[in-house]
Amino acid sequence: MLVNKMKICLICNGLGELQEECPNFRKALADGGKLYDYFDDYSPYMEIDLEKLEDGDPASTKKETCVHLYYCVHCGYEEKKEIAYRKV
Repeated sequence: MLVNKMKICLICNGLGELQEECPNFRKALADGGKLYDYFDDYSPYMEIDLEKLEDGDPASTKKETCVHLYYCVHCGYEEKKEIAYRKV
C-alpha cells in the first residue's frame, strides 16, 4: 500500500519548538506564530500558499518552509525564522 506523507510545520502543529535567544537580553525569544498571520485580519484563515504570494519574496512559493516571527518580550527585538516542513 502506497502512503503519501503530508508535509507540515512542526511548530505550528505543536510538535516542536525553536529555542532562540534575544541578542540584547540573552533571554528566550517568544514565538509570535506564522509571519503570514500578520498580513491582515483574514490571513490566519487563508491557505499558506496564497499568503506566500504576498510576502515580497518571489521564491517563497517554491520553498518548503513556514516563516515564524520571534520576538523579545523585554526589548521588542524581532527576528524571522524559516522552519522547514517535515513529512509525517
